[in-house]
Amino acid sequence: MRSLSEFIENSQDKREIQRALAVKMLLEGYTHVAIQSILDVSSGFISKWKKAFFTFGVEGLKLRYKGSQGFLNPQQRYCVIEWLKTKEKWNLSELEYEIASSYGVVFESKQSYYDLFDAAGISWKKTQAHNPKYDEELVASKKKEICELLETRRSEIESGKLVVFMVDECHLLWGDICGYVWGKTSERISVPVVNARDKQTYFGAIDYKTHEFITYAAKKGDSQNMINFLEYLQSQRPGANLLIIWDGASYHRSNAIQDYLDSLNRQLEQEQWLITCKRFAPNAPQQNPVEDIWLQAKKLIREFYFFCHSFSVVKALFELAVNGQIFDFPKLNEYGNFSQMI
Repeated sequence: MRSLSEFIENSQDKREIQRALAVKMLLEGYTHVAIQSILDVSSGFISKWKKAFFTFGVEGLKLRYKGSQGFLNPQQRYCVIEWLKTKEKWNLSELEYEIASSYGVVFESKQSYYDLFDAAGISWKKTQAHNPKYDEELVASKKKEICELLETRRSEIESGKLVVFMVDECHLLWGDICGYVWGKTSERISVPVVNARDKQTYFGAIDYKTHEFITYAAKKGDSQNMINFLEYLQSQRPGANLLIIWDGASYHRSNAIQDYLDSLNRQLEQEQWLITCKRFAPNAPQQNPVEDIWLQAKKLIREFYFFCHSFSVVKALFELAVNGQIFDFPKLNEYGNFSQMI
């Protein structure tokens, strides 16, 4: 540590001082994030000069030669671009480290790194979530099972004796208004959000035959509110039996829900049950068309974020997008065509 301090005091080159400061701060317990913020360097920069220090001491922090170049020659630039093209994804720190370790070049401006990404045909993209538990064969099997069930009961569905509802819940947050917008490159787009965790839960059900979407607002998603929603659906389709198709959320499988269904159906034959429940495949939200409706509503509030100065406005816009609408999109016909617009 003493040798680092002396090196920092005696060096006349700001690049050497920056390297030594990064190593010294790391040894003093600063995190990479803190050092990056204070010195405006990358995580790869910190790791590189830490390794150099432990291998060669302070000599490893010195410039290898006077006037070390701050740019790549054409051949080096070509090699970096070809190297970038061999990968599917990269981040800035990896690129900085590769150039520094291979060619001894550290650009003063990050724009130089961005130009290399651009030349390699690499653009900034948002990562997409993928559930490793997703089972394509199980999803296909479950889809076939649902299609066969609906076809078996087609006459009841078409007559209105049986109403098929596909059900899902949405937990709307104030922070959901944040998304991608166009703006000046040099300016940050600020969205007023007092509490990003403000939340409103909605239960939603789409009538698979009429495509009418019915919603129910609740304080939270739990067994009792789900029972309240099922009773609300019954009130919307008086005299009809209901077939509910939903996911495997814990409160869909709870003892309270099972007891409620048993109280309705225990004296009846299965074909006469007042409410029958079937599940989509696990870890496959794309099977449920209600998911598309929630996404459509969230897209609306993101487009009109500049109106959303309070959470009550967020909820009003969201409800405008879903309440009282008749939806019609391809996924609604994946399980057989029973459409009858109202």
